[in-house]
Amino acid sequence: MMLSLTQDKSTLAILQTGRVRLRLKVKGIVQGIGFRPYVYKLSRARNLDGFVMNTTWGVLMELEGSSKQVVDLVRQLEQSPPLNCDIWEMDSEIVSPRNESGFSIVPSSSQHGQVTPALPDLAICDECRAEISDPGNRRYRYPFTSCIRCGPRYSIITRLPYDRSSTAMAEFTMCQQCQAEYDDPDDRRFHAEANACPDCGPILSLLSKEGEETVTGNLALTSITEFIRSGKIVAMKGLGGFQLLADARNESVVRKLRNRKQREFKPFAVMFKSLDDLEQACYVSVNERQLLSGRERPIVILRRRPGWSGIADAIAPGNPYIGVMLPYTPLHYILMQYLQFPVVATSGNISQDPIITENNTAVIELGNIADAFLVHNRNIVRPLDDSVVQEVCGSEQVLRLARGYAPLSVKAVNIDAGLVAMGGHVKTALAATGLDRVVLGLLYVVQG
Repeated sequence: MMLSLTQDKSTLAILQTGRVRLRLKVKGIVQGIGFRPYVYKLSRARNLDGFVMNTTWGVLMELEGSSKQVVDLVRQLEQSPPLNCDIWEMDSEIVSPRNESGFSIVPSSSQHGQVTPALPDLAICDECRAEISDPGNRRYRYPFTSCIRCGPRYSIITRLPYDRSSTAMAEFTMCQQCQAEYDDPDDRRFHAEANACPDCGPILSLLSKEGEETVTGNLALTSITEFIRSGKIVAMKGLGGFQLLADARNESVVRKLRNRKQREFKPFAVMFKSLDDLEQACYVSVNERQLLSGRERPIVILRRRPGWSGIADAIAPGNPYIGVMLPYTPLHYILMQYLQFPVVATSGNISQDPIITENNTAVIELGNIADAFLVHNRNIVRPLDDSVVQEVCGSEQVLRLARGYAPLSVKAVNIDAGLVAMGGHVKTALAATGLDRVVLGLLYVVQG
């Protein structure tokens, strides 16, 4: 439960006189969502001194200045937290003023004890999508574009606190322009840990069936689109693992994928270029539209429109429903803009095996399925399949909790801390308790 400082009468009494310094410990989903930059901007706007930092358990800040301005900032945090933020607890303590000058984001602290869950990966935001669609932008068609509002989080984090050095982006040194964005309080990439561009970030490579690199960069992506157009099956390294892609309109290709993947009847998921295209194929309610285009961007089970023949029957044989999704990364978005038709997008594995995340393993394990491989040089730290949901009686029902949802925090009442549940045999579904919460998905990240 979040403790409201502005409703604490004893603390308010102290804060109502002169210059004060308040220490705040904030726990919850507060890392990887621009929380520190948000506090920084609020503090600077109120002429407060102090600092804010990530820790393994959340965010620590100290605010010094006019008591009125300190209280006003805390009210702002309580009433209007940043996008994607979920504050569970906010503990306050009055400390001695230091009479320092300025407010700063300071290096993170790795403290032992209770840890905060990492933020799930976030689907591409409208601003980033506009950038990669603009020929005049330096990130035009760059498949690893992100900002504080979107991009990889859980899939790339190695440990907490959430800093670039604790992610798969640690090996990519930001160029001068990216560093300037990272350091600019007025930029939406201010302290965006996955910030990158074509000059300093991950790159794509096209591999042959035998694993030999043929081309790199945007040429690799355009080459892959020609493979798919010509009826080939492609293994693409996505956000949380490899996916197998094929032309969803091509009956013989879809049947070939079924044979190679050893998946006789289970339906395949289909990715559409846009919501408009998808609505030509399926009935979509208001709630389903929100699910398809939200920050999670899962596979959504929808009823097909009778008589619509835009995809192969072999995708979901004899089934009036299909699992559909929209592009959720810049890579998928650019690919679909090139193709302009729906594709099968299924997990890169042999049926019943786990999803593959490493380039060399993919070539070995998927060599009998894929005709080519589109890979990149950013490591996937935590494997994630696509989440699957459906609407039931107007509410969302999660059938597979993975990318975009995991780790999922659920408030619990009267539950002991330190409990761990493993789920069923083979198909595990992990959960752990702590801070009056049950965290579902893939547990906590190891602390630094």
